[in-house]
Amino acid sequence: MPDQEDVLEGNPMPAKTAYLQVGAADAFNALNLIVGVVRDSIQVHETESTKREKLRACRETEIARIKASETALRDYFDRIFEERRENHSRLFSSLDRALESGDVAAIQSVVGGIVEVARTSPLADIGNLGDLRRAMDDPNIVFEL
Repeated sequence: MPDQEDVLEGNPMPAKTAYLQVGAADAFNALNLIVGVVRDSIQVHETESTKREKLRACRETEIARIKASETALRDYFDRIFEERRENHSRLFSSLDRALESGDVAAIQSVVGGIVEVARTSPLADIGNLGDLRRAMDDPNIVFEL
């Protein structure tokens, strides 16, 4: 039990009544502020979600284009380089695995190998590979192999 000397005496302080001084207009403004912040947060979330979805769609489109080009190039390489078929198969299988895993370094490495094969192939006689890319992007151009 505490000693009588430790007991404090005096009048208690009145409770804070600041919340009682807030008027209806202040409360309404606070509510509007909260609603505005939440609305802005939802809008930012929706905008960012839409951007992510567009990026996913773009990624899927580009992967489909890569795979379509891969099929044409693989068939071409296989016919031109019968003796190198296994090497080409490994390159394109590696590209598939890298695309599926999203490993950018592996994708760059494998594409570098494919480009090197293209440089030493009859494709080199076609000319600039950039021109070939533009031609492949043009839906009006028909390639006959």
